[in-house]
Amino acid sequence: MTDTVQADGGAALWTRRTGSGPPLVLCHGGPGLWDYFDEPAALLDGAFTVVRWDQRGCGRSPSPGPYTIEQSVADLHAVVRGTGRTPVAVLGHSWGGLLALRYALAHPDHVSHLVYVSGVGVDPSATWLPDFLATVRARLGPRLPRFDELTGRERTPAQEREFAVLQWSADFADPATAYAQAERFATPFLGVNRDCHAALSRQTDEYVDSGAALAAIMDLHAPTLIIDGAQDIRPRRSVDSLARSLPNAHRISLDAGHMPWVEQPAAFTAAVRDFLLADPLTKAPSRP
Repeated sequence: MTDTVQADGGAALWTRRTGSGPPLVLCHGGPGLWDYFDEPAALLDGAFTVVRWDQRGCGRSPSPGPYTIEQSVADLHAVVRGTGRTPVAVLGHSWGGLLALRYALAHPDHVSHLVYVSGVGVDPSATWLPDFLATVRARLGPRLPRFDELTGRERTPAQEREFAVLQWSADFADPATAYAQAERFATPFLGVNRDCHAALSRQTDEYVDSGAALAAIMDLHAPTLIIDGAQDIRPRRSVDSLARSLPNAHRISLDAGHMPWVEQPAAFTAAVRDFLLADPLTKAPSRP
C-alpha cells in the first residue's frame, strides 16, 4: 500500500507498506536519494510489516527543506507514528544508519531494535575518507576518465544519471556485474537532491567531528545489529568505535559490497530475521 504521511511544514512524505507482522521501518541512504529497498522489502515482508519512505525533498517526497538532521528525525517520527504501533524496529542503510541512530536517541521508547547496515560509524571522516576516495578510483578502472570528466561540473539530467551510475558501480564487490547492478539501481532514476546532500553531509560531519555522536551512543540501549559488507569501499574500521561503544550491539560481516542484500540476499535476510525474531517484537503495542 502506497500512502503519504504529513510532516512538519506541510511536507508530504511518500511511504509504502507491505507484508504483515511486527513493524520494520527502512531508512534509505544518501543523503538526497530515494527509497531503493524493493529487494529487502520483498525478502523481509513475509515476517514483518515493512514500511519504506522517501525522505524530505527526495524522490517522491518533493517537499522543500529545511534539510537538517533534526528535521529528518522529526520526519522519521511522523512515519513511525503512521505505523499505528510502537515500538518499531528501524533499519538504516549508509546515511540512513546515522538517521536511525539519531532517531533511537531522540525517541528510545519508540524503537525496539536497530539494524545498522553499511554505515560509516561515528569517527571523523578524515580517518577514512581518503581511503574511500582512493578505492572508488581504483574500482572504476577504465571508466575513471569519464567519471573525472563529469565530476565538479554542471550536468544535464542524463549526465547526472550517468555520473550516479559510475559512482555507484564502485559499491558492488563483483566487477563483472557492478556496472549492471548500478544501472538497475538507477532505474527509474528519481534524481539526487544535491542541496539536501550537501546540507546533511555537512551537519553529519560537524556532529561526528565534535565527538557528540560517540558520546551519545553510549546511552543507546536498544538491541543493535551492525551489518558490514566486507568489500565495502568505505573502510569497515570506521565502524569499530561504534560497535565498541554501543551497550547492546552484535556485528556481522558478509562477503559483499555496500548493498549486502544484493550480493548476499540469503545471508542478509537470515541475519535480520534471526536478530529481530530471536528477541521478538512482542511488547504490548501502544499508540504512538
